[in-house]
Amino acid sequence: MCLAVPLQLIERCENDGIGEFDGVRRKIRLDFVPAAKPGDYLLVHAGFAIEIVDPVQAEADREAYREVLDAANP
Repeated sequence: MCLAVPLQLIERCENDGIGEFDGVRRKIRLDFVPAAKPGDYLLVHAGFAIEIVDPVQAEADREAYREVLDAANP
C-alpha cells in the first residue's frame, strides 16, 4: 500500500523544502511542483511533493490521517 500525506510547505530553497504536519517537520523534494510556495499544502509521497492540494481538502485529509493514527494507537 502506498500513502501520500498532505504537508504544509514551511520553507523552500530551490528544489528542497521543509514540510510540516502537526509539528513534525520533514525534508522534501519539490522537483514535481515547481510553483509551490511556503504556505501551500502539498501531497508528499516517499519524500517527494507530487501535487499542490486545496487547503480545505488538505485539512480534511489530515484529519482522516489523525483518526487512523488514533485508532491504530489506542
